[in-house]
Amino acid sequence: MIRAEAKIALSKWREALVGLAVMALGLYWAMSFFGILKWVGVVVIPIGGALVYIGVQRARFRQNSDGPGIVAVVEGQISYFGPIAGGVVAVEDIARISLVTKADQSEWCIEQPAQPALNIPTNARGAEALFDIFAMLPGLNIEHMVKKLSQKDAQPALIWQRDSYLEVNRYLQ
Repeated sequence: MIRAEAKIALSKWREALVGLAVMALGLYWAMSFFGILKWVGVVVIPIGGALVYIGVQRARFRQNSDGPGIVAVVEGQISYFGPIAGGVVAVEDIARISLVTKADQSEWCIEQPAQPALNIPTNARGAEALFDIFAMLPGLNIEHMVKKLSQKDAQPALIWQRDSYLEVNRYLQ
């Protein structure tokens, strides 16, 4: 049996561990075999390295899931159901994302035109699904995002903003 703390740590770093296993397999093939399997191993090693890199970013993004509320991402729509507030935002309507820290609690502030901002705690259940949504946004710097997530700044940190954020025709008059 595995202790609960070890299970949580392993699940947080699962993609990086899979990448290490793929790299090890590729290295084994490249060093132990000849012919086609050797060259397959040479190709598999950088693929494993990419998986490790992505896995480390995902692990740095993940928070514990003991925060208030539930996040659901279904068909291009982010839904947050919290104990006090909640809301829905379509991914294509996201205009700005910032990270706000209040009283030692970090929240994603997702803004959309002509609607109130959707505040989602970073440790809400299912909030790790936001990584894939944020990664799809054009021009988002993932390294900047995970670095700001590990810092606890008193000032809101701008993570991403759409180029057309301040265009007049995007807002109701």
